[in-house]
Amino acid sequence: MKKIVAFIPAHLASVRFPRKVLFEIHGLPMIEHVRRRAILSGAFSEVYVATCDDEVQALIEKHGGKVIRTANTHKNGTSRIAEAVKNVDCSHVVLLQADEPLLLPEDLEFFTNFIKEDKSDTVSWNATGPIESMDELDRHSFVKCFVNEKNRILFCFRRSPAYGKFEDSTKFIRKILGIIGYTKEFLLEISSMNQAPFETAEFIEQMRIIENEFVLRSVSLDHTFPSINEPGEVEEVLQKLRDSVQEGYLKKVLVKMDGT
Repeated sequence: MKKIVAFIPAHLASVRFPRKVLFEIHGLPMIEHVRRRAILSGAFSEVYVATCDDEVQALIEKHGGKVIRTANTHKNGTSRIAEAVKNVDCSHVVLLQADEPLLLPEDLEFFTNFIKEDKSDTVSWNATGPIESMDELDRHSFVKCFVNEKNRILFCFRRSPAYGKFEDSTKFIRKILGIIGYTKEFLLEISSMNQAPFETAEFIEQMRIIENEFVLRSVSLDHTFPSINEPGEVEEVLQKLRDSVQEGYLKKVLVKMDGT
């Protein structure tokens, strides 16, 4: 039986938006929005935050959350959760990016069900969403990917290499979302490997999987949601929270949970 846990890697030294995981949205730090939505989904055996920062640990524990401390030398979330999960009883791990405060609980449930029902030898999965506008193809703040007809992610990039028409390009180019799954065994294996060339050049950790010729499967959602990678994207998220679906979840997130 597959036992899936969620990890939210977090640190305060973000280059493009320092301390962004503590950025308050409707009075609640962004990372706590993510953690509470993960709990609301009911998709995970446990939800942990993996961090090297005292301030993050204190915040999460104040709200009743579970924290596993990690070293302060990690260069990406994958290696951070690989350290944190070593002594956790699970078969699969889902990494949730701390800058995705609009995660829909039903998407997390869909994602974990996809993993549970996957009978192939796939060892890693990434949620993807549609590209919604021309400017997104070249927006460097988030990662795009090329997906083939078998839903395998073949390449990830920040600026589009596509030359064709927008409507043609978006048939095979999708947005990488901050929901990434691994078997625990594979996570420990891939995190022990050296950084791959394109991974290093473009700061795209998924490329280590692809460059080492493992299968990274796209779990396709029919919608997308903005994340906060840099300060200029805050307003887009706040605007999205005014949508009816997001308003409903916002009310649930702001209700005290886990004894907080």
